[in-house]
Amino acid sequence: MTASAGYEGFSRAIANRSFAVGLVITGVIAIIAALSFVWTPYAVATLDIAGKLKPPSPSHWLGTDHYGRDILSMIMAGSRNSIAVAFVSVAIGLAIGVPLGLWAAARRDWIDELLMRFNDLIFAFPALLSAVMITAVFGPGAINAIIAIGIFNIPVFARVARGAALSLWPREYILAARASGKSAARITIEHILPNIANLFVVQATIQFSLGILAEAGLSYVGLGSQPAMPSWGRMLFEAQTMIGLAPHMALFPGLAIIITVLGLNLLGDGLRDVLDPRLRRER
Repeated sequence: MTASAGYEGFSRAIANRSFAVGLVITGVIAIIAALSFVWTPYAVATLDIAGKLKPPSPSHWLGTDHYGRDILSMIMAGSRNSIAVAFVSVAIGLAIGVPLGLWAAARRDWIDELLMRFNDLIFAFPALLSAVMITAVFGPGAINAIIAIGIFNIPVFARVARGAALSLWPREYILAARASGKSAARITIEHILPNIANLFVVQATIQFSLGILAEAGLSYVGLGSQPAMPSWGRMLFEAQTMIGLAPHMALFPGLAIIITVLGLNLLGDGLRDVLDPRLRRER
């Protein structure tokens, strides 16, 4: 890709409102998460019982919780936990689901049928419910939450990969590659995968936002990240009995989840519009 073509593609992407807004929101969240590794306004483990349940003020911008901990510091530290869980779970789905889907599309035999029935079985249960069942069996914790969410992501990416690959196998250039003696695996790697990679980028963004929600849900019910690791979901759980006394305890973690998921969804919609040539032609 030449520099001019790259600049033109970047300009087209920035001109897309959903992409631009989503990129800004996601970028800000990522910066906050990175910053929390080296600095937060207060130490997240510091308790100040005398200063508990304080409303937002110049000394505590988002107030304090029932233990006197600074809510802004906890939200900053909790962002890196949510991002890490969602990122690794999406990586698991990509690493296992995409090869399975491509393999099934290339074979079109009992393996394909078995994979689709397995997908139907997984999709019969909502993502959060599946994650709750898995973490309830193997125990709470961030690692088990990652595994639980990642397992649900596998059939999602497998179905996307299979459907996209099946639409390409009848194409003329694929038939020409087969006629030249190339194996199914080589055709998949050289011709199929490069032409559908953009779909995985978009789907990964969507699954990332769902991973944020799933991690928050698991932490809310006590099956995700455990104390003393900050978590947006557990902050909401701890705030539910304090709504009348300190509504800011629930407001700000809830807003953090909403804004993060909104930014990722906007980014995914923008990427779909930018990367899909058919949508560009329609515009």
